[in-house]
Amino acid sequence: MGSLLIKNALIVNEGRQYKADIFINDGYIQKIYSAPENEKADRTILANNKLLLPGIIDDQVHFREPGLTHKGDIASESAAAAAGGVTSYLEMPNTSPQAVTHDELEKKFDLAEKKSVVNYSFYLGATNDNIEEIKKTDPEKVCGIKVFMGSSTGNMLVDKPASLQKIFAESPTIIATHCEDESIIRDNTARFKDKYGENMPFSFHPQIRSEEACYKSSALAAELADRYNSRLHILHLSTGRELALLTANPNVREKKITGEVCVHHLWFSDTDYASMGAAIKWNPAIKTESDKQALLAGLLNDKIDVVATDHAPHTIDEKARDYFNAPSGGPLVQHSLVAMLELHHRGLISLETIVKKMCHAPADLFRIKDRGYIRQGYKADLVLVDINSPWKVDKSNLLYKCKWSPFEGMVFNSKVSATIVNGQIVYENGEVKIKAGERLSFEHR
Repeated sequence: MGSLLIKNALIVNEGRQYKADIFINDGYIQKIYSAPENEKADRTILANNKLLLPGIIDDQVHFREPGLTHKGDIASESAAAAAGGVTSYLEMPNTSPQAVTHDELEKKFDLAEKKSVVNYSFYLGATNDNIEEIKKTDPEKVCGIKVFMGSSTGNMLVDKPASLQKIFAESPTIIATHCEDESIIRDNTARFKDKYGENMPFSFHPQIRSEEACYKSSALAAELADRYNSRLHILHLSTGRELALLTANPNVREKKITGEVCVHHLWFSDTDYASMGAAIKWNPAIKTESDKQALLAGLLNDKIDVVATDHAPHTIDEKARDYFNAPSGGPLVQHSLVAMLELHHRGLISLETIVKKMCHAPADLFRIKDRGYIRQGYKADLVLVDINSPWKVDKSNLLYKCKWSPFEGMVFNSKVSATIVNGQIVYENGEVKIKAGERLSFEHR
């Protein structure tokens, strides 16, 4: 691995900003010092007051491998993650085959060991009848259990009350949920399809996948977590109403029920469907401007704990279909940090809060060992950012395999200069250099 010295960086970490140098050796942060020292290293980076942040931890991505690799794969999407300053990701089980057994799960870990540019873990998927697989999960080796309480296909839609009760009662680790009530969505779909036909405008997506559908399912998850004293993480919150299910506490380690908001729910609103259509069709749906503002407020007051992406690439041809046939989801992992920094440029969120919600909180919530902070003795997962370096998103600089982005044409004011994973520079000045990802490990939970 060798040694690395980063000099004259503006560090943003643990609620403060300060100038310092960092000496890295054998993958770990060895020293952090403000006064000049005569430390020698194999490579020195002159940061020149660029921001140095802990690497971003994205707790919800779909990298499509195995089985769906025409959309994306571990190599391509982890490279895009590195370009976005993301040094660790937690990936979802709805691949093909689905990761609903530990045998299939370990196959994904084997793929990532060979291919991943950045660090990784994978959720075990829940079904109505795989409680014995769930009970075998080692909390120190697997990030969590993913439960689709809506918006899934085949046996990954967990819709039997008895199955949900067993999962919440017997899971040995954190339960992460996609919460939308499927019966409400089915009724809304039938009603809108009958009225508008196959060419229904995308603007009705948030009325089909409605606030009521989200709240009813999230409330059920929260009730089950309270009943069985489970650790619950509600993914991709999309409505202001759901914030009533969460408590405001800056220390996520003290919370039994936590919540995540995704970048697209903080960035877009339902007024954008007219111009963007399928490009912003996600599940849960992007909703109203007032929901967007409420989610940001919930993030700032510590009801919402984590910012992530739900990165879920589809091909351009797939997204070009009509409303009922265009798949939901889109690529985001390359642009999550710079999009949040753009909100900072607009005066909406501090740098310290961005780091807290994208680095510290995911590490604390999932009990990830030795990551998420800039601390002596921690793994050297870092991102160097030029806060004032405008650049435009276009196809030529996209690393996603699908080669499109909902941010195409956007000029961001901040740019990732370098991403460091386990002490190694994996991305620098627009180019992916090497792969250095490791399997994440977790404290006993």
